Order: sequence, then structure tokens, then C-alpha cells
Amino acid sequence: MKTVPFTLETKEGRRGLDFLVRRMVNAGYSGRDQQEVRRHIEELRREGIPAPESTPTLYPVITDLLTLQEEIEVVGDRTSGEAEFVLLVGDEGCLVGVGSDHTDRELETVDITKAKQVCPNVMGPKVWSLDEVEDHWDALVLRSWVSEGGRRTLSQEAALEALLPPRELMAFVRSRLKDGRLEGTVIFSGTVSILTPEIIYGDSFEVELEDPVLGRRLSCRYRVKRLDYLF
Repeated sequence: MKTVPFTLETKEGRRGLDFLVRRMVNAGYSGRDQQEVRRHIEELRREGIPAPESTPTLYPVITDLLTLQEEIEVVGDRTSGEAEFVLLVGDEGCLVGVGSDHTDRELETVDITKAKQVCPNVMGPKVWSLDEVEDHWDALVLRSWVSEGGRRTLSQEAALEALLPPRELMAFVRSRLKDGRLEGTVIFSGTVSILTPEIIYGDSFEVELEDPVLGRRLSCRYRVKRLDYLF
């Protein structure tokens, strides 16, 4: 287990909050629109990544791979991020964050679960209470940008009505847990289709979750450093 320090932003203000992580899972192919899910599967298939047997699906991730750092290290040159909302299920309720399931696409062609252990899950430092946003959840907007050589490109943009709602996602995760205990679980939601013709393997990645009703947003930004210092 590990403890991660966040800033809880509420309608009344902000305060520090430490979240104890017991386990972490990444959801995949979790769109409400199955046609859109198939489109995302085709995006990955073009990269040589096999389709799952059923959707949605879950992948366990080592908890130490959860980070708030603004720079990550990767081994390959075919890694990329994915915009995702993140649920942190605590003893007294659920928090909402934003993050990126950064993944080695080359390794995904061999073993997706192992590929999830090669790059970190990156989150932004602020979180909200689910109770404050659940009544207008579908209006929240998820976006991502990828930068390559100084050129910043909008990569993803969709309202959260495109993905499974939080209660349904939590119920799905609980149904797959051997002990049925969600407390202390970090859930990465799965992502939406990209806007570009193909995946851009950039040197930095940004994710934003905008709440247009309450006029606030969560953000996650990080640089990607490839370990290429050896001959």
C-alpha cells in the first residue's frame, strides 16, 4: 500500500487529503456507445494491439506506478498517454481525479497486462468529491493534448456521457474483485477515441477534466523522457 497526497477542491475551498492506495485497476473499452468502442479497438488494432475477448475489461496495475510527477521515464519510443477520469474509492466516499494511462504500445502487441506495468499511471494533484459533480456528470468534458517537437495537438475531446458513469464503473470493478472490497481502490476509467488519424508519440502529454457547470477544471501535465543515454 502507498499513500498519495492530493488537494481536495470543494465548493467551499481547498484542503490537503492523503489517500491510501490498496490496489489499482485500469478499465478498458468502457464506452457507453459500443460503436465508439469498436472504433477505439480499431485504432489499437492498427498498432498491432489485439482486441479483448469481451468489453469492458480490467487490468491490474502495480500501485507503486501511480504518480503525480511532472516527468516520467520510458524505455521505448512508441509510448503514449490516454485521457481518463480517475475514481478513488475511500472508506467515506469517492473522489474524482484526472489522469493518463501511459502505455508502451509496442509491448501491448505482446501482452497488454504486462504493458501496463512498464509505464506509470499519472494523475493531477487535485481531486473533487463525486457527490459535487454526480448530478451533472455527463456534462463534464475530458480532453488531452500531445506535444511533439514544440507542436501541441488536441488529441482527445469528449463529454463524459461517452464513458460508463462512475457508479456503473465501480459496480463492474467490484464484480471482478475476488474479495469484493472497493475501499482503497484507484480506478482509471478507460479512454475515448483520438481525434488524429493515428497515435502521436510525443514528448509531453496533458489531460484536462472540465466542469462547465461549476466553472472549474482538473489538469494533469507531464513530460516524457526516453531512456536513450546508452549506446
